[in-house]
Amino acid sequence: MIHASLTELRAALDAGKLSSVELATLFLDRIDRLDSGLNAFITVNRDQALAAARTADADIAAGRVGRLTGIPIAHKDVFCTEGMLTTCGSKMLSNFVSPYDAHVVSLLKQAGAVTLGKTNMDEFAMGSSNENSHYGPTRNPWNTGRVPGGSSGGSAAAVAARLVPAATGTDTGGSVRQPAALTGVTGIKPTYGVASRYGMIAYASSFDQAGVFGASSEDCALMLSAIAGFDPRDSTSLERPAEDYTQALRTTAADPARPLTGLRIGLPEEFFGDGLAEDVRAAIEAALVTYRELGATTVPVKLPNARLAIPAYYVLAPAEASSNLSRFDGVRYGHRAADYGDLDDMYRKSRAEGFGAEVKRRILVGTYVLSHGYYDAYYLQAQKLRRLIAEDFRAAFAQCDVIAGPTSPTTAWAIGAKTDDPVQMYLMDIYTIAVNLAGLPGLSHPAGFGADALPVGLQLIGNYFDESRLLATAHRFQQATDWHQRRPALAA
Repeated sequence: MIHASLTELRAALDAGKLSSVELATLFLDRIDRLDSGLNAFITVNRDQALAAARTADADIAAGRVGRLTGIPIAHKDVFCTEGMLTTCGSKMLSNFVSPYDAHVVSLLKQAGAVTLGKTNMDEFAMGSSNENSHYGPTRNPWNTGRVPGGSSGGSAAAVAARLVPAATGTDTGGSVRQPAALTGVTGIKPTYGVASRYGMIAYASSFDQAGVFGASSEDCALMLSAIAGFDPRDSTSLERPAEDYTQALRTTAADPARPLTGLRIGLPEEFFGDGLAEDVRAAIEAALVTYRELGATTVPVKLPNARLAIPAYYVLAPAEASSNLSRFDGVRYGHRAADYGDLDDMYRKSRAEGFGAEVKRRILVGTYVLSHGYYDAYYLQAQKLRRLIAEDFRAAFAQCDVIAGPTSPTTAWAIGAKTDDPVQMYLMDIYTIAVNLAGLPGLSHPAGFGADALPVGLQLIGNYFDESRLLATAHRFQQATDWHQRRPALAA
């Protein structure tokens, strides 16, 4: 059962081959046994999880069965979860027990999923390696000396090591897709506004979007179908009909031997230039051969402003973070300094003690670009670049149906290798950030291995609200290949 898909777990539970309590216990025991070497979880609540599993068993017995009833999952520790610690990977919130559920958490509870715990992450979702957590770095299950990617590295590592069948994440500049690539799992970020941000602690509000991890596109489709939908409590939530993302996966192909016939895959020349490691390039090109064998055609497209995505992002996102994180002042909740003189001193000491180095760096950058005399020179210019990048994608999608390329320029790097050079760390998101600037959906799926036997991920980018096409495209690839079924040795 450890390696079963969500569909297979659903069938086993419905057939009475095992109970939800037995399934939850199986994964909880794996977490107890293996997580000390991975640090994928910040909080595991066995009693609460087993209570939810007993409820799921009662629902199954009574015939009240949804697609995820009794299925164990985990949440990135950026989602408020009632009665559980919600830390955002920060000392600032190390004692915060949420009094309510995020909308995504609530929807998954309604679907019957059983929450096992909260996963590790870069502090306040600021990072590309999961090394910025107050609780220490998460380790990559394929090589525990390597990073799992970030900021949702804990969720990705937990799914890769089969500590949990599926998990939630958030993606502000690639934080679902990049760790999915580095750990050999599938991850999808939907169109901005498809999933509610209510109860998802904000980093950069115009970028943040909930996403999901699974072993396969099919697992991601089931999870995404559960969390997508309008939420009136979130002003950025889009009021549109709910969508069953599994439907496109079940559609019978006109030509079973070439199920992607007619699909046009755009290949941006900007994604295949300098900076792309040769072992990653080789894996991506081999995967594209498979796509062509499945009937797809590849066409060259241009994203001329993609090279400006990182500088634009690292002006806009820190500016929003500077505003969002101003609420953490030691007054209402979170960390408060033990020794201070007056109110101003309490603010200074609480924030200095509560925030880590990367969070402080981004707050300082964000405050600077919003300050008088620099707003026009930096912030407004970055907003103009954001529009140009979105227009580039609009033009590209006039020539193709999906865009493909590497998710990350390299495979997972050694822990500590880039911590002294923030710019090199930021460059690891060079292929993912433009998607967030434009608000488009993006998916990463396993596509092979690099020189060090580490996973390589291929990124698929879709037009607005084209999640079904992305999931179906990846699903056809995964029906023809077994990269998504490969597991690290410790997941055996």
